[in-house]
Amino acid sequence: MNPRLIEFALRKQRLQINAEHQRDDMVRHLEGVESILDTVDELRDGVDWARKQAPILSGAALLLIATRPRQALRLAKRVGIGWLMYRRMQGGPGARVSLLALPLVRRLLERVLRRFAGSRA
Repeated sequence: MNPRLIEFALRKQRLQINAEHQRDDMVRHLEGVESILDTVDELRDGVDWARKQAPILSGAALLLIATRPRQALRLAKRVGIGWLMYRRMQGGPGARVSLLALPLVRRLLERVLRRFAGSRA
């Protein structure tokens, strides 16, 4: 056989072996990332489900407000604070404005709940 062909065949074999080692290394390094990506996929699926079930979730929220206004206010506060913390971490343009508006929103919610509780009594 031609020595040049043998040299090419050996070089090809070395390259294939190196590529196999690189693939194995990449798979080993990406094992931790795979679990994170799975979690993100589950979260995205949950958000899609919530968007599809918006009327049901809105009805449940209204029912919660009608039956347990104080609990609804506490839940709204927690969700609002969580959203503000998320925005703050993202560095969104309205993060500081939202943080300043929190006391105003709190007072508004308290007034609405007082009026609602007064009308129920």
